[in-house]
Amino acid sequence: MSVDDGNETPEPNPYGSKDAKPPYSYASLIAQAINSTNNKRMTLNGIYTYITTHYPYYQMAQNGWQNSIRHNLSLNKAFVKVPRGDAEPGKGAFWTIDTSAEPQFTNGIYKRNKR
Repeated sequence: MSVDDGNETPEPNPYGSKDAKPPYSYASLIAQAINSTNNKRMTLNGIYTYITTHYPYYQMAQNGWQNSIRHNLSLNKAFVKVPRGDAEPGKGAFWTIDTSAEPQFTNGIYKRNKR
């Protein structure tokens, strides 16, 4: 039986490491970002910020991952672009998850429907 003397080093989070790439698809990362908000929508820049804040690997990675995020948002039918309202300041549209696609995301993990 070991005694906790308060000097133990906690286990590092493998996905919090700048060297460990998270095991999530880009669609999963996007869904995690969007679902982190109260109104379930987020701008492209907000998605980038969420990913780099929660997964430090992407702070050091080349910008190719940002192209992949844009590609996924544009081509994956699970994501819907929502224009800003006239009363909403700022630049760029919001992105949300199509309600019919929500079952494809379990705990923020994207599961593509089998064809």
